[in-house]
Amino acid sequence: MKIAFIGGGNMAAALIGGLVGKVAAAQDIHVVDLNAQALASLKDRFGVSVAPAMDGALASADVVVLAVKPQQMRDVVGSLKPFIGAQLVVSIAAGIRMVDLSRWLDGHEAIVRAMPNTPALIGKGITGLVPHEKVSTLQRAQADSILKAVGQTLWLSDEAQIDAVTAVSGSGPAYVFYFLEAMEQAAAQLGLSPAEGLELAKATFEGATELARRSEESVATLRERVTSKGGTTYAALTSLEQSGVKDAIVKALQAAAARSKELGDEFGKA
Repeated sequence: MKIAFIGGGNMAAALIGGLVGKVAAAQDIHVVDLNAQALASLKDRFGVSVAPAMDGALASADVVVLAVKPQQMRDVVGSLKPFIGAQLVVSIAAGIRMVDLSRWLDGHEAIVRAMPNTPALIGKGITGLVPHEKVSTLQRAQADSILKAVGQTLWLSDEAQIDAVTAVSGSGPAYVFYFLEAMEQAAAQLGLSPAEGLELAKATFEGATELARRSEESVATLRERVTSKGGTTYAALTSLEQSGVKDAIVKALQAAAARSKELGDEFGKA
């Protein structure tokens, strides 16, 4: 499988790192980016071919991955259009809808939208994907193998669900880091060093997540098992409930999903 990346940022680098030698040979991966430093880094690290502008290598690719920011997508796709034939186009940009990508590509329909997240950088990501109805079984398998190179994949039936994926897992690592920051701060105020507090918090998140993954019980049941009425955990959770933390988290994810939809409305007008 020959794969071309438009954009050579962190997520593209993570995907390339997962692909090289496993899903595709280095010589079958091509990267286009305006940033000469990013291109040099990718070439040195992975041995892939690079170019500062759209070139003929794109026409021979089986899959073209659009790894640019939403606000750049319209112009990028305009430059890409002359090189697109039967290739599968995979977009990992938030908000940009398939109908707009198809329109910008003169009706091209072999499109998959994907929303990975930053743990892909260490092979622990999860990506939500949704295919255009005209995507073939082979092309779906190609998209799946690319994103599975850096973690899990979850296929969806409705493109509107990608906004929810963006809110839950796409933006999700930031929520975890935010909570870790709060635990680090509280630990320091309680007499631990920031380093000690952060180490305890990180190990607790990792362990609790793995326990939830392995257990057949619901997360609510797992929470209840740690919460003895009148105990320390009960005191903490009661404080969180009184502060409306759960409702605030729900509203935060709703805000992220709404912003994802707004990005599609905003950048899909062109």
